[in-house]
Amino acid sequence: MKARIPQGMGGGSMQSMLKQAQKMQEDMVAKQAELEEKEYTVSAGGGAVSVTINGKKEILKLTIDPDIVDPDDVETLEDIITAGCNEAIKLVESTSASEMEKITGAMGQLPGMGGLF
Repeated sequence: MKARIPQGMGGGSMQSMLKQAQKMQEDMVAKQAELEEKEYTVSAGGGAVSVTINGKKEILKLTIDPDIVDPDDVETLEDIITAGCNEAIKLVESTSASEMEKITGAMGQLPGMGGLF
């Protein structure tokens, strides 16, 4: 018994779909490399602390306004630095997710494809 392949599901369209998937994967790899090299700068504490981070989530630079350094209140400085680092990480993650979605489009929303892209 021969299986019937519905119109539009022939080998040609499957080949085309595989090529599109491969192109998408190549685009994603290139975009990921680009995003890893990008630098992001975030300020916290009204600009008292500035954090520069790259797409690999590595802190490249930390700047602290000397006016906020109070030896009797180290906890506040620690909180501001922590907030700045966390905000920088969130910025990297949201930018990466947004850029990847531009490549994958609706593919990540297809049933069974959620973890693929």
